[in-house]
Amino acid sequence: MTDQGVDTDGTDVSAQEECPAAESVPTGDQFLGRTRELKELRVDIERAGLDTLSGRKAPRARVLLIAGRPGFGRTALAEELVRQVAESYPDGVLRARLTEPDGTPVPTERSARALLTALDVATPPGAAEDDLTEALRGALADRRALLLLDDAATAEQVDALLPDTPDCLVVAVSEGPLTGIADVRPCTLGGLDTKSALELLGRLTGSVRITVDPSAAEGLVEICAGQPAALVLAGGWLASRPKAAVADLAKHLHTESDEGTPLARVFRLVYGSLPSAAARMLRLLSLAPAGIVDPHSASALAGSTLHAARTTLEDFAKLGLLRPVESPLPQFEVPGCLLPLLRALAESQDRPAELQLARARMLERTVRLLVSCRAITETDNPPAREKLSGLPRDLRFPSPRAAADWLRIRQPALLAAARTAVADGELDTLARRLMAALVRAMVAHVGTQAAAPELYGIHRLVLDVAERRSLPREQAAALLNLADLDAQTGRTAEALTRYRAALDAGREANDPYATGRAMESVGGAHQELGDYDRAADWYGRALAERLARGERVEAARLYGRIAGAHTYAGRYGEALRNWRSAVTGHRRNGDVAAQARALSELARVQEYAGRPEESLYTCHEAVDLARRAEDVRLQAALQLRLADTLDRLGDPVAAQLHRSAAERMLGDELPETTSAKEQGANACEIRSTSTED
Repeated sequence: MTDQGVDTDGTDVSAQEECPAAESVPTGDQFLGRTRELKELRVDIERAGLDTLSGRKAPRARVLLIAGRPGFGRTALAEELVRQVAESYPDGVLRARLTEPDGTPVPTERSARALLTALDVATPPGAAEDDLTEALRGALADRRALLLLDDAATAEQVDALLPDTPDCLVVAVSEGPLTGIADVRPCTLGGLDTKSALELLGRLTGSVRITVDPSAAEGLVEICAGQPAALVLAGGWLASRPKAAVADLAKHLHTESDEGTPLARVFRLVYGSLPSAAARMLRLLSLAPAGIVDPHSASALAGSTLHAARTTLEDFAKLGLLRPVESPLPQFEVPGCLLPLLRALAESQDRPAELQLARARMLERTVRLLVSCRAITETDNPPAREKLSGLPRDLRFPSPRAAADWLRIRQPALLAAARTAVADGELDTLARRLMAALVRAMVAHVGTQAAAPELYGIHRLVLDVAERRSLPREQAAALLNLADLDAQTGRTAEALTRYRAALDAGREANDPYATGRAMESVGGAHQELGDYDRAADWYGRALAERLARGERVEAARLYGRIAGAHTYAGRYGEALRNWRSAVTGHRRNGDVAAQARALSELARVQEYAGRPEESLYTCHEAVDLARRAEDVRLQAALQLRLADTLDRLGDPVAAQLHRSAAERMLGDELPETTSAKEQGANACEIRSTSTED
């Protein structure tokens, strides 16, 4: 996708991009005014708290609150404060936005996970909110870090993320007070002072236009109430009209209706000056996931060409209607203070069917990009090559590295798109395709284990849609995926509940794959919980299903799982019988390596049962098969087992010969023999929710 300028140098994405998008970060030379507020905030950092005054050590981090309405520079002030004091916090700055662009509070679980990821702390998929917040406090306990929590909706959101150490500092941004958090004094923002406001206008329009008519400029600042967002729009309007005087803009605004805030009045003027196609695109940007838009999503929303969308987005940024996002890819953020105005315009000027069509186009474009993102990793696969060649040039990635970078940078917006599509409820077919394509792309580029936390959230969304639409096949797949991730992270009881639900859904859908997988997984969960009788019973049910369908390979493997459960229960006779059945099944299937491994486990159980001579004979037979299968590691493991058995039979010389043979095979890397439990364990399988792309 060369049109997007994908950077392939592996540029890192900041922690801010792991969370919902925050307001743009100004650099030190861009920041204007707020001298008094900055001084008060810095003094507040050093002042003695209530605990200190009472002689106690402060139990938690100090919280500074910057309060004010959107558009008055709350985040800019917070970022400037962070820039000034960051050197005092050597463990870095962590950022999270606590409210979605549509005003929905971000779940604390997601915020805590994003902060832990920024700290390079692994987070298990599906972990509960309390576990994640506790892990966050633990990770920050011995650090001196600074947390910027932007756009907090409630005190509870901030309280859950507070470090339990006075060495950290929390800067919170909110519209109102955070009642319930002790010892917090808000710094409430109003408009900029006149001098700073005039300087801001001058930077946007050129200082000459301000100095030649200072009275008109001051009048414009007064009309805008010193609000930075309104001044930026006013400056953008003037910058796009080099021949217009400041007095002309002030006159226009005076003739505007007095309805709404100063920001709304300036916005109406700027919006009214746009061509109809650009105005329509601007309205539709209110549908962008997480408030982040790129040329592809904009062109899909508006139904325009990619080049036209990119040019229009750049023009919007010059007018102050969008903020560029610092990124290797061209991305822009819709300012949070403008989103309500854009939504109101879209609802009043576009029919619901048109808005739904725009959403559908955007989701369809996203699905096609994800398909391309995955297909570029399968260039040796003829169907994948054919799929790539059928895509337009603008949707193709130049290399797997470029595709991986795009997926990494766009991941927050992609996940937000999936959440929004599911919440919408009217585009469930597209939502299912989007989530299936997103899962496949993440597995292809990141891997199942590394992407597990994000995949867990996607599978929960898939389950929501499947339950809402009564789709038992997809419900079973989602439950199996969630249960596998639960089992992987030690939540075996929760996994067992989901496996049983998946079995019910699989039976309802008449899906033999889901039914068989669920039965076997129920057995695995019981085995993990130490209930070997139930484990053997469920493995037996799964075996009966496989035998009835003539699935000989799976049946042979299940004989081994049944044998493993009996081995753990100490029923060696049953274990030996089932291992022999497994050996016979693998021999009939022609799988020499699997037959060798089954014989290896048979020898182990024979030794447990007090039959060392039989174990010795079986081991020799397994070694011959492992040699035929060219499985060097298994050969070495069997040689070591032979050595241990010969030691117990009183033949140390022969035992040493077998150990020497194992050493020659693998050098210092001497493996332990794979246990029956390890051999039969389920891999974490991510099964796609749909066969469609």
